[in-house]
Amino acid sequence: MGGPKKATMTLDRSFRIGDIDDRIYGAFIEHLGRAIYGGIYEPDHESADADGFRTDVLGLVKELDVPVVRYPGGNFVSGYNWEDGIGPREERPRRLELAWRSIETNQFGTDEFMDWVNKVGTEAMMAVNLGSRGIDGARNMVEYCNHPGGTYWSDLRKQHGYAEPHDIKLWCLGNEMDGPWQIGHKTAVEYGRIALEAAKVMKMVDPSLELVVCGSSNARMPTFPEWEATVLDHTYDMVDYISLHTYFNNKANDTANFLAQSVGMDAFIDTVIGVCDYIKAKKRSQKVVNLSFDEWNVWYHSHEATAKEESWQIAPPILEDVYTFEDALVVGCMLISLLKRADRVKIACIAQLVNVIAPIMTRTGGGVWRQTIFYPYLHMSLYGRGYALTPVIDSPVYDSQDFSDVPYLEAIAVANDETEELTVFAVNRDLENPLNLECRLGNFEGYQVIEHITLTHTDVRAVNTEENPNNVAPKRNGNAKLNGLILAADLAPLSWNVIRLGKAGK
Repeated sequence: MGGPKKATMTLDRSFRIGDIDDRIYGAFIEHLGRAIYGGIYEPDHESADADGFRTDVLGLVKELDVPVVRYPGGNFVSGYNWEDGIGPREERPRRLELAWRSIETNQFGTDEFMDWVNKVGTEAMMAVNLGSRGIDGARNMVEYCNHPGGTYWSDLRKQHGYAEPHDIKLWCLGNEMDGPWQIGHKTAVEYGRIALEAAKVMKMVDPSLELVVCGSSNARMPTFPEWEATVLDHTYDMVDYISLHTYFNNKANDTANFLAQSVGMDAFIDTVIGVCDYIKAKKRSQKVVNLSFDEWNVWYHSHEATAKEESWQIAPPILEDVYTFEDALVVGCMLISLLKRADRVKIACIAQLVNVIAPIMTRTGGGVWRQTIFYPYLHMSLYGRGYALTPVIDSPVYDSQDFSDVPYLEAIAVANDETEELTVFAVNRDLENPLNLECRLGNFEGYQVIEHITLTHTDVRAVNTEENPNNVAPKRNGNAKLNGLILAADLAPLSWNVIRLGKAGK
């Protein structure tokens, strides 16, 4: 091991990026694999409640304090008839689910999802099918979910036992429509037109809706960022957000380069903001369209196993990444990227929540445990509420396969005036050396260190399992100290750090 390196960071209450929308800590549940069946919904499980929801899973979702959950997809939604998932369960059809080559039983649908949402204490982010369906299905679904009564669809909801509207305010206009893999794939012009018309009729039914239009599936798409420009040219006046999706992998087995991937995420976000503001200027609009990063995570471990699964199973065990310690560090870096532009990234969803590339893992009929990536997500959700501060960082850097001048210190800070707390989130990307952090605080007189949480491990491939669920788990063993307005801390090699400060006497 080499000697320690030093990094400095300056924080001032006036260096304000923007208020953090709590929905930046959202998640995603799709009809895919065991995310729902065997994940959040398993009526035969010993922990199941009267509605068939696994209460052990409910407990961990509540622990994460997830503010919004996107549903029902994902690729799934582009072939989904939402009407199949309402009404008496015994009358619901089984369908070939083409996106993931499974059998969809439709035993869980819109009403069940809203029951689960209410039990968790979260909000719904509902998606409509603009692949195989269109504007008629979209307007009818809004009427079913949100209209008080006295019409066909709203009265049908009442017949199904839901006298009050679900009152879902956040809606996605399809999913990844730029992708050739998508059912009903469209060109930017084709999608822009149908998204505009769907938005119009949905807002005719409920003018209070917030709408998310599909951006590019990832920054490597050949149509990026022209897709965003064309789609927004059509829809700008009717939508509130444009979506971003990205997944990182370490197929090359290059930890240093893997940890640098969030640099590309920063560039992706900045480019989309630039396109949004270009269209704003082009239209001479006063309106600001913000970003919904509604799919993000590490995803690659399960590709080989998923490819071997037979088609047309019910809830097959697919896309079940078993996450490593280094994956947790990358997830931490991705969360930091989101907060760096908290002024424009207002919604984000880790994809997904349970079993499918997820922080929570279950065994059907068995236990539940926290994957390694659970912890940075948990810490950000609990302690990252308030407003983000611009950190002025001076850090040693390195060059990786894909990026140059990558800072060893990746960090962000969040202040909360209501709780009088300041939290520093930091990753040391150095594989071998500790990093001595000196953080200079401005306008935070009278604060003291509450705790310094660390997530470290000697093995970057370490994982959590049902048998060993705490192999990778955080500790409150950091050495952060505050001397006046100088915060000092040693950040271990390859570590996730949460340094919490609060007003003395609180």
